[in-house]
Amino acid sequence: MTQARLETDRHAPLAALREDFPALQQDIGGNGLVYLDSAASAQVPLSVIEKMAQYQSHDHANVHRGVHTLSHRATEAYEGARDKVQAFVNARSRAEIVLTSGTTEAINLVAQSYCRPLLQTGDRILITHLEHHSNIVPWQLVCEQTGAELVVAPIDEAGQVDMQEFTRLLDDNVRLVAAAHVSNALGTINPVRDIIARSHALDIPVLLDGAQGVPHLAIDVQELDCDFYAFSSHKMYGPTGVGVLYARESLLDSMPPYQGGGDMILEVTFSGTTYNELPYKFEAGTPNISGVVGLGAAVDYLQAAGMSNIAAHEAELLDYMMAQLANIDGIRLYGTASNKASVQSFMLEDVHPHDLGTILDHQGVAVRTGHHCAMPVMQYYDIPGTARASLGLYNNTADVDRLVTAIEKAKQVFA
Repeated sequence: MTQARLETDRHAPLAALREDFPALQQDIGGNGLVYLDSAASAQVPLSVIEKMAQYQSHDHANVHRGVHTLSHRATEAYEGARDKVQAFVNARSRAEIVLTSGTTEAINLVAQSYCRPLLQTGDRILITHLEHHSNIVPWQLVCEQTGAELVVAPIDEAGQVDMQEFTRLLDDNVRLVAAAHVSNALGTINPVRDIIARSHALDIPVLLDGAQGVPHLAIDVQELDCDFYAFSSHKMYGPTGVGVLYARESLLDSMPPYQGGGDMILEVTFSGTTYNELPYKFEAGTPNISGVVGLGAAVDYLQAAGMSNIAAHEAELLDYMMAQLANIDGIRLYGTASNKASVQSFMLEDVHPHDLGTILDHQGVAVRTGHHCAMPVMQYYDIPGTARASLGLYNNTADVDRLVTAIEKAKQVFA
């Protein structure tokens, strides 16, 4: 289905969208590709590829600084993408949309620019046991730099945050709460509205790692009432190397720049520098222009497909996948929260996940194996890692059936 058809038929069956993804139209080892690794990187639709190619072929120039036609075109495309992102997450102002290299940089920006000037010995940062390394290590670094303490809210066997313990840890010494919207390892959708409400009752700001939230759920940062929301283009059918930090304008105003260099300045002298207005104060250097153009095209694609349509399709497919996997003898499912999105981790008997993943790949089924950059989650379950099947809008029940068949064949290999 083409982008043009999507725009005229917003309720078209999502199954038809599979045709929009060139990478899915190939064989692996003589088998049609079943791609179940979208939580790591989603595939890219042709409309995004073409938009980036058009920029590179006709409009490539540096942004903001040129008076010639190509620079104007590049700037319009770049800033147009920012406007699309603002509308996509319903930020109050385009000044609240900082373009970064990804979720990781966005979180590091908050750690170094917001937290580091604020923290001192005795202060705390509160996270959960579900976090991706990118929402752990930046806080460890800033705590080492300032003498603050990192504290962790525990999870239960289903992979859900213990909210009673979270509330106990949420005291007057906590300066920031950072939590995943959706766990990349287990698929748990955290009770983020409850987390935010309890934190704001003590005037504690909240950062949400939205890398796994944005591709699957309709995001409204004003309705969520979060203070920071970070996400990546390549999880949402766009290119790698691009991401977004949403932050309240009042907070961004109070924060010093994260990096220095071109485009984040208004005036430079040897005696001092006047910084640029928001959001450019946090966008030093020549940006990934083609990547941002691709991000804008990915937002267009998701908007045309309809986030409510995507959420409904994936929820139904996840239920089907969990039920089919549970019927396989020797399978252990990890992450059985009552509220989940598009991810299921599992182990097959005592087979190492890497070995299982290799056998599945020989059958054209691509899953992720290992600790999924969430080693504390694996340590909680006392396992080396899992195989992880993650869904995108282009998956269907036939993909799940292929996964199940491939696992059954793997059982025969390892018997």
